[in-house]
Amino acid sequence: MNEEVLAKTLLLNKIDNVAIALSALEAGEDIAATAIPRSHKVATVDIAAGAHVLRYGQIIGRAECFIPAGTHVHDHNMSMSRHSGEHTFSSSVKHFTAPEFSRTFQGYYREDGSVGTRNYIGVLTSVNCSGSVARFITEAVEKSSMLDNYPNVDGIVPIVHSSGCGMTNRGDSYDILLRILSGYARNPNFGAILLVGLGCEVLQLADLVGDRKITKDGALRYMTIQQMGGTRRTIEAGLEHVASLAELANQASRAPTPVSALTLGMQCGGSDGYSGFTANPALGVASDLLVQHGGTSILSETSEIYGAEHLLTCRAVSRDVGQALLDKITWWENYCELHGAKMDNNPSPGNKRGGLTTILEKSLGAVAKCGQAPLSGVFDYGATLTSKGLVFMDSPGYDPCSVTGQVASGANLIVFTTGRGSVSGYKPSPCIKLSSNSDLFARMGEDIDINCGDIVEGVSLATKGAEIFETIIDVASGKETKSECLGFGGVEFVPWQIGAVL
Repeated sequence: MNEEVLAKTLLLNKIDNVAIALSALEAGEDIAATAIPRSHKVATVDIAAGAHVLRYGQIIGRAECFIPAGTHVHDHNMSMSRHSGEHTFSSSVKHFTAPEFSRTFQGYYREDGSVGTRNYIGVLTSVNCSGSVARFITEAVEKSSMLDNYPNVDGIVPIVHSSGCGMTNRGDSYDILLRILSGYARNPNFGAILLVGLGCEVLQLADLVGDRKITKDGALRYMTIQQMGGTRRTIEAGLEHVASLAELANQASRAPTPVSALTLGMQCGGSDGYSGFTANPALGVASDLLVQHGGTSILSETSEIYGAEHLLTCRAVSRDVGQALLDKITWWENYCELHGAKMDNNPSPGNKRGGLTTILEKSLGAVAKCGQAPLSGVFDYGATLTSKGLVFMDSPGYDPCSVTGQVASGANLIVFTTGRGSVSGYKPSPCIKLSSNSDLFARMGEDIDINCGDIVEGVSLATKGAEIFETIIDVASGKETKSECLGFGGVEFVPWQIGAVL
C-alpha cells in the first residue's frame, strides 16, 4: 500500500481520489473545502457524477452526484457500485520461508495432540432449558472456592445458548449446533467438560457423545436434569462432577510449545475509517509471522469480505480453494435475497459514523487482517480445520457469532481490532483487543490491549505487527488480556441459527 501523508490527510494509494482526514478539518484547513470529520473521506479531485470512488487503489463505490474537490465524501453523495465478478485464481501466491529461529510459548498439551493456551472447565448445555442450571452449577463452584485448590485450572465457564429444541433433528440449524457444541468440547483450552441437558430436547446428549469420545483423556461427564431428579439434585451432582474434573484438569501444566500449535481467530468489530490502514494491516503482519512459524490464522465474516474476495482468490493455493470461497459468497447473495436483505446493509451505523460508507470499503479494510499469506483452505462454520496456514471459515459478520464458530474450529486465541470500541471476551479463548486510533485508546484503554493509532504518527506496520506477534506469544503463555481481567466471556457464545424455529 502506497501512503502519502498530506499534513492532516492521508492518501492511501496514488490513484485514489479520496484521502482520509487524520483529524477533524474545518473548511479551508489543509485540502478541505468543507468540514470533514476525523477518519472520514475528503475528495482530492473533482469526482464526476457516476464516477468510481477509489480508496486503497480499489473501487469502493460510485458518486451519486458531482463531488467537488475538498468536500466530504460519504453516504450523502456516494453509494454502492456494482460488485465485480472478475476473479483470478492462484495468480499471486506468496510462499513464505521458515524463520531463522523458531519460537515457543508455554501451552497445555492435550492427549489428542492439540495444545491449549488456557485450562478451563466447561459446563456445556445441549438446550436452552438446561442453561440456568448450568449457570447455577458454575455459580455454586465459584462461591465454594473449590477451584482455589487447583492452581493449574483457570476457572469454570458456562456455555449456554437459546436453541437445542424447537427444531428438526436434521438440517442446517441442527447440524450447526451439533458441530459447534462438539467443537467447543474439543477445544484445547478446555481441560475438562461437563455436559448438562434437560432430557427431552431435540438435540440429545447422546448425539453429542454417541460412540465418539468428545475428549480422548476421559475428562468428560454428562447428565440430564430429568434423569437426576430436578434442579437441586442436578446442581449437587454437578458440584461432585466438577470436583472430580478439576483434579483431572489440574494435572496439566504449561510446557514449552512450538508457535505452530497456535490457531488464531481474527476479528474486526466497530470498525472505522482508520481500521483498514492501521490495526487491520498490523494484525496482517502478525498473522503472516504466525503462518511463517507454522501456525494457523482464521479469517471469517463472509459478509464483510464481500467485494474484496478477489484479493483472496488470487492468493488461493489452488483453483478449488478459490472457487470454494466464491461459492460461499454466492450462498450469501442467495441467502440475503431469500430474506429480503442486501449485502450492503453492512456497514453498521457505527461504522458509518466512523467514516466507512459501503461494504466494498469496509471489506477492503477487513481483508487486510490476513496479511499476504497464501489462502490454504475454506471451511464451513465451526468445522474442524484440516489445513494450516491462512484459512477462511464461513460465518456472519456478527462478531460473537463469528468468534463462536472460530473457537469451535479450534481457535485457541483471538485478536480483535476495533475503531469505535468493543467490550467483549470469548472464553475459553483469550481475546487481544487492538484500537485503530489513539483517541479510542485514550478513552477505552482499560478495554484495549494495544494501540495501533500510533501508526499514523510514524510507527511502521512491521514494528506494530511484531509487537502484536509478541503479545500473542505472551498471552498464549498465560498473560491475561484486558477482557479477561474484566471478566468477559460468559455471554458471548452465540451459535449461528439458520432455518425455522418450530
